[in-house]
Amino acid sequence: MCLNGGIEAQKVIWSSMAELENPNVMTNLITFLSSLLQRVAESNDINCRLQPQKISVFHGLARPSISIQNYLERIFKYANCSPSCFIVAYVYLDRFAQRQPSLPINSFNVHRLLITSVMVAAKFMDDMYYNNAYYAKVGGISTTEMNFLEVDFLFGLGFRLNVTPNTFHTYCSYLQREMMLQPQPSLNIAESSLNIGRFLKLHLCFNEDETSHQQQQLAV
Repeated sequence: MCLNGGIEAQKVIWSSMAELENPNVMTNLITFLSSLLQRVAESNDINCRLQPQKISVFHGLARPSISIQNYLERIFKYANCSPSCFIVAYVYLDRFAQRQPSLPINSFNVHRLLITSVMVAAKFMDDMYYNNAYYAKVGGISTTEMNFLEVDFLFGLGFRLNVTPNTFHTYCSYLQREMMLQPQPSLNIAESSLNIGRFLKLHLCFNEDETSHQQQQLAV
């Protein structure tokens, strides 16, 4: 029975990965992730005025002029990594946010965290991937800086790169559910922010538990 249960779980996971191959699904996913990260960053921008936050190598001197969505679309267009890498990158960002509470995702570091998380995910997930110099060009930074960002990101994660099939499916299910619950594009920005902002604070999604895989209630 356990074997059958494992096989069924694998079928569900492979189904989730196959669904990501659909261009329309990925377009919607990129849009949603961008919106989610935008609201996380804006929330933490406000929080930084109320409580001190550490400055890290991911922190830019100014907010990048390119929007989070355009930046993520650029990564998706040129990285040529498997679609599942963006789910794994999201898992990494969540782990990083939970392990580094003094380094919350904000408007000054979100772009560097994005390019680094996708690059690390591609190296871990894909058999073939571009080198750091290529990702540096995609991200608009120098190769030297890309190398430093990778090292700091790995230490920030505690080198916890493995993502179990159950964890992958849990994050996929969360994203699919939240994408379905989001307001239609016709709603104005203020309404959308109110609906999304109510469950965002420092972390993106879960307090990961590999044994129970239960979702933690998000702080308001």
